[in-house]
Amino acid sequence: MEQEKDINFEEAMSQLDEIVSQLEHGDVPLETAIDLFQRGMLLSQLCGQKLAEVERKIEMIVESDGEITKKPFAAPVESGESGE
Repeated sequence: MEQEKDINFEEAMSQLDEIVSQLEHGDVPLETAIDLFQRGMLLSQLCGQKLAEVERKIEMIVESDGEITKKPFAAPVESGESGE
């Protein structure tokens, strides 16, 4: 897994796209398909982690009463996720 942490988001997505294409084509042996699936899951987790890191770093610049301030980015909460 250490090797996966060294690749950037775009490279991971490209590899994941290639894996999905190979699996969708359906002409890979079962053992190879399992290996590709496992690698795809690792890449998917890596991409999710990288996106979460970026989300934490994003700040919104807000202008209020003529002053510009920075505040942490908060992703909108979709209905149904609030537990209500």
